[in-house]
Amino acid sequence: MSAKHIEQLPENGTQVLIPLNKLKKSPKNARKTPHSDAAIEAYAASIAAKGILQNLVVEPEVDAEDAATGFYFVTIGEGRRLAQLLRVKRKEIKKTEPIRCIVDTANDPHEISLDENVTRENMHPADQFEAFKKLAEERGFGAEEIAARFGVTPHVVRQRLRLGAVSPKLMQVYRDGDLALEQLMAFAITDDHARQEGVYERLSYNRDASTIRRLLTETHVAATDRRARFVGIEAYAEAGGSVLRDLFTEDRGGYLEDVALLDLLVTAKLGREADAVRAAEGWKWTEAYLDFPHAHGMRRTYPYPVELSEEDKSALEAAQIEFDRITEQHQTADELPDDVDARFGELEAEIERLEAKRQAYDPDHVARGGAFVILNHDGAVRIERGFIRPADEKPQPEAEQTAEASVTGDPEGSDDQAMQDESGEGAAADDEEEDDRPLSDVLVRDLTAHRTLGLRLNLSEQPDVAVVAVTHALAAQIFYLGADAHVVGIQPIKTDLAGHADGIEDAPAGKAWADRHANWARQIPRDVTSLWAFVAELDPDSRIALFAHCVALTVNAVKLPWERRPRALAAADRLAEAVSLDMTGYWRPTVRSYLGRVTKARILEAVCDGVCGEVAERMADMKKVDMAEAAEQLLAATDWLPAVLRTAKPQEQSDAPTAGQGDDAYSEAAE
Repeated sequence: MSAKHIEQLPENGTQVLIPLNKLKKSPKNARKTPHSDAAIEAYAASIAAKGILQNLVVEPEVDAEDAATGFYFVTIGEGRRLAQLLRVKRKEIKKTEPIRCIVDTANDPHEISLDENVTRENMHPADQFEAFKKLAEERGFGAEEIAARFGVTPHVVRQRLRLGAVSPKLMQVYRDGDLALEQLMAFAITDDHARQEGVYERLSYNRDASTIRRLLTETHVAATDRRARFVGIEAYAEAGGSVLRDLFTEDRGGYLEDVALLDLLVTAKLGREADAVRAAEGWKWTEAYLDFPHAHGMRRTYPYPVELSEEDKSALEAAQIEFDRITEQHQTADELPDDVDARFGELEAEIERLEAKRQAYDPDHVARGGAFVILNHDGAVRIERGFIRPADEKPQPEAEQTAEASVTGDPEGSDDQAMQDESGEGAAADDEEEDDRPLSDVLVRDLTAHRTLGLRLNLSEQPDVAVVAVTHALAAQIFYLGADAHVVGIQPIKTDLAGHADGIEDAPAGKAWADRHANWARQIPRDVTSLWAFVAELDPDSRIALFAHCVALTVNAVKLPWERRPRALAAADRLAEAVSLDMTGYWRPTVRSYLGRVTKARILEAVCDGVCGEVAERMADMKKVDMAEAAEQLLAATDWLPAVLRTAKPQEQSDAPTAGQGDDAYSEAAE
């Protein structure tokens, strides 16, 4: 017999305490995929709080001679063994910590390890949610303490507590299998059981989680809303407002529940901004609005160019020189030092301030006019200046009234004179006495009709003057309110696009148009009587540019559901071809502009068309919100446009109507 000490093997079914360092991983364990770090963390937390609740099942290790080595293979409970080793590493226990085990030498280790993982049923998630809630309510455990006891993050605990707070009625529906976990998570955005149940009753065939969230927050304001961004979540909360948080999605700050309070804060803050503008700039009035009041009915004035003072010129030149010098010094740097970056900001602000002094409003207009302080779509303040109310317009000078009377006739006695001209009575008798009497209205009308005919004939033979006349007529009505100074009977009909597309004036194209219009407005003479000379004296290119600007303002290609004007929209298509319109320069497919406002099928169609079908297929199972955001990123590098924004290539065939079409058009015009 060997001199080596042979250890006695414990009997089958014996419960023994085995030092941790005497336990080994069993090579016969059916689980081959390693335990995750998260699972081991959870085991460790649970054991630290409550001890090992279930014994490990072990098999004695024997050598080639079937002698016990003193070590044991863990058949069931490998996760718990690893958790205890983690606690040793953290110095929570010693490596010799006794572990309660059951010795099993009768069963096949591989089979019982398989049985341990297969023949069991996990707790229903609803039971788990309610159990976590019970721990919080009955034992007073917070999210952090529960997390520590079960080895999960506090965020996960909060999610489960929120799910446990869902209406018992909906929890039972979930248990019965008529609600998916994703839908239950959507209901958990609020803890108001009545609202949860009310929304559940309103659901039809569409039970998508995003629909549930939308219905539960339809009376709230998202934290990304311009009003919330303007006021600030902290200021809203300090004023007593509550914020609803969604623990299961990226809620971007949550939802503000007290909309009335938010609107009150917005109004107050905008009012303070308006008061500050009036005090700083001297306007007669300033008014705060959430949206620009397009129907204000006021004339707008624009600033005119002015020369900078010598002091400002020197300051501007110095700031520009320093800016250029710093730019040159750091043009190859990947990242600017903080002090240099700060100096760049100071110089940019100074240059912008001094450049703004090159434009100034007429002091008289400031004294009589005002400005609108508006909340922009990005939550910033926008100031629109130079509006003059009709009541603040200067009365027409008497000289102009006299001049007008000399053309149209003096109101006093004009009817009598007209009657005399028509009847012929007393004409001869009063010839000498009435030599200085003004012409009658009837005669003036007669003569000016002939003059108008002469103007038409001559103008029709001089296209260059016709351009001046039309440009003058358009500009007189576009840039002057109620001036009535045009002789050509062409009336510009302007469509306010802001009423059709929310935020269009804040888009790059909208700002480019506003800048172009303001640039012309600054050049137009302030007195409408000088407008003809201004237009006539423009060089041909500038005159045509002003003409094109005025004509462009009247273009209306907006398609409304109640309007039936197919010929006009067809003409818009021909115009787009004529000017080679490429909307990729003015519009991009974003969540706000398109992708968040169409169906999932449309989003996938866009990705398939703009990127490729394979990418679209991989996105098919995504939630709509996530799909829209992913599509925005994918399409950003493409020139994809929806069909309604695409410009067809010019047709080779003539666009002239067929005989039948021409007859229809003529009949319609005749009617």
